Order: sequence, then structure tokens, then C-alpha cells
Amino acid sequence: MPTKSRGALSNLARVRIMWGGGAAALTAVLILLWSNLSSPAPPVPPAIAHSYAAGDSQFIRVMSSLLGPPMVGGNRVRTLLNGDQSFPAMLAAIRSARRSVDFESYIYWSGQVGRDFADALSERARAGVATHVLIDWAGSWVKSDRTVLDQMRAAGVEVVMYRPLRWYDVDRINNRTHRKLLIVDGRIGFTGGLGIADQWLGHAQDKDHWRDTQFQVEGPVVAQLQAAFLDNWIETEGRVLEGESYFPPPVSAGSELAQAFRSSPGEGSASMRLMYLLAIASATRSIRIANAYFVPDSVAVAMLVAARRRNVEVEIIVPGPILDAQLVRRASRAMWGPLLEAGARIYEYQPTMFHVKVMVVDDTWVSVGSTNFDDRSFRLNDEANLNVVDPTFAREQVRVFDDDRGRSRQITFEAWRHRPLWERLRERWALAFRSQI
Repeated sequence: MPTKSRGALSNLARVRIMWGGGAAALTAVLILLWSNLSSPAPPVPPAIAHSYAAGDSQFIRVMSSLLGPPMVGGNRVRTLLNGDQSFPAMLAAIRSARRSVDFESYIYWSGQVGRDFADALSERARAGVATHVLIDWAGSWVKSDRTVLDQMRAAGVEVVMYRPLRWYDVDRINNRTHRKLLIVDGRIGFTGGLGIADQWLGHAQDKDHWRDTQFQVEGPVVAQLQAAFLDNWIETEGRVLEGESYFPPPVSAGSELAQAFRSSPGEGSASMRLMYLLAIASATRSIRIANAYFVPDSVAVAMLVAARRRNVEVEIIVPGPILDAQLVRRASRAMWGPLLEAGARIYEYQPTMFHVKVMVVDDTWVSVGSTNFDDRSFRLNDEANLNVVDPTFAREQVRVFDDDRGRSRQITFEAWRHRPLWERLRERWALAFRSQI
């Protein structure tokens, strides 16, 4: 065979080998990502029958023992509406810190709010306060201000990104921390739905400023919020933060019974879903759900329908047309039929993006925090909720709920049933991605 022909064949062989190797590598990456994104869901808890009410001591024992940590008394929980009330309270708490500040957020974006928090955290770190910041990489990296992060690090703040993208860790990229926690001196805690971004400024006055609620906590339950933060800090840094700076002797601050409940992918991934199902099963009078991403599974739908059959009032507020993830809205609407037919009332908030995550049962039990009522929060994210058993606190949340309902449009069963065919098709398509939205 001529030399030129052999050379051409050799080059062709090399191209084929390179192409084959690249294709194999790409295939391996795609298989890895697919196995991550389509990982099988943990077993869904079966429907739970109604056995006792939310205010009964048995319900409290089950919540404490089956799910844990135990509910503790002596707490005071303050409701903070929107950025106007939330950001000043959080910044004031940071500025008051004398020993430690622990802060965790899914969202830390560039803007005025991010700069304000960076300034407050940096000042405390320079003053010698142990200051730790844990930010979710997927939720913040693209929109974060690197100069702000560098400013905090230069001041002595320990800033850590949770699960950044690395080739050897790509199989875990889909598991994020969605927790929103601030703990100061182990005595004052905050949790709720707020992210560190300018969208949360103001008082939900227009479409550019979101509606949300944050909660300030004092009392023994703050130690449980601290433990939720440390759950992710230890995983990321491999270092335990302990001692009186983080876990001071508990001091009673009020009369509310509370529990800081958390869940993570893996063994605890079904716990948050189970907590919601237990609460729905306990209802005797009313269930109020305000949630930014309400995509219930078939078990939750069946239990809400069963609650209606025992004459429990069911009301749900979800975002309206102003939403940062329209796929969620479509997947949510696909599940509304049985709920509306059973007499549940569903409302879409109209003025702006609705980012609240609150559930109230029988005007007695309240769950607030970072958890959305969807598969991602129940199965993939690290989440943290504060559960409170207190009629006075619950009635306050009902008043807020009623105010939000007044700014919402009710969706009737007739309107839902007669929606256009193209809407139904888009909703069914959106449901195929329900585990990721």
C-alpha cells in the first residue's frame, strides 16, 4: 500500500479514536447527570388516617418522637412581613453580635441588600466576632457579586460555597441547601423565605418587589436552628462549631412551644413530606397553605380531599401570573382538579411574586420556613422549618393569610375544568419535570 494511503488511514484512525474517546467521555458525563437528575424518589409515605387533632398532646408527641427534634417551650416568635420589616431586624441582630454569627442562604445576589449584609458581617468579623457564611453555589454563584464575597473574606468572615461544581462531585450537583438561617450568639434566630437580593426590598408594593415572610425567634428552640446550620457547615467544612458561643444555656423568652425541623436527601428525605402529611391528617377545622411552589403529589391531594370530606376548610394561596418559574405554575394547576371538586379554595396572588411558605392547621399549629410544597423540597433539597404550637401565633398567621387572600383571585372548579386545551397540554408536559422544579 502506498505510504500516502497508509498515512491517510493512520490519520483517519486517530480521528476515529479521538472521536470515540470524546464520545465515550461525553456519554459518561450524560449518564452521570441523568442518574443524578432522575434518581429514584424515596418511598412516599402512605396516606395517613385522621386519629387526633393538631392541638392534642398525642400530635405533639408524634411530631417530637417520630420526626424530632423534640418540641420545646419558652419561645417567642415574631412575624416579619417583607423586606421592610425583615432586613432591618436581621441587620440589627448581626450588628448586636458579641460572640458568633452563623448565616446560611440559598440566594445571595448582587445588589444593595447583599452589600448591606456584607458590610454588617464584615464589621462584626473585624470586631473579633466569629462569623460564618454558607451560600448555596447553584442558587447564588451566577448572580453573586464576587467583590462582596472578597470583602467579607478580607474582613475575616468565613465564606463557604455549598457544593460548588467539581468534576469529582458532579453526582451531587442536584442536591442543594435551600435553608435560610441566621443565628446570632446562639440566642436569636431567623428563618423563612427571604433571600438576600433586592427583589425582597420594600413591602411587595409592585411587581418588582416580592411578597414574603420571615420569622425572628428567641428561646430554647434557637439551639435547634443552630444545629440545622451546623448540619451543613460540618458537611462542607468538616469542622464543628461548638461551645457557649454557639450553644449558650437556654433562656425562656416566651410561652410558645416550638420545634426547628430539618430534612436532607437520603435517609431524612421523606421526613419533611411526612411532617406535612401528619399535619394534614390532624386537621379537624381548617388547613391554610400559602406556598410559592405548590405541586402536591397524589398522596397529598388524596389527604387534602379526605380532609374536605370530614368538613375541614381547605384554603391555598399560590403565586399568580407573576412568577419566576412558570413551569411550576403549570405543574401545580395540573393537580388542582380533585381539590377544587372537593371544595378546596385555591387563590392566585396577583400584585407580585408570592414567595411565602406557611401552613396553618386548626388555628393552632403552624409550620414556617424554607420548604416548598413540592418534590424538590421534599426529596432533593436541604430544608429547615420552624413548627410552632400556639393559638395566638397561629391566629396572627391567619390574619396575614386573610390579607394575602384579599389580594388574590379565586380559581373555581368550573374555570379550571373549562381552561383551554393548550393549557392542559402544557400542564401535563410540566408535570413530567415535577421532580426538578
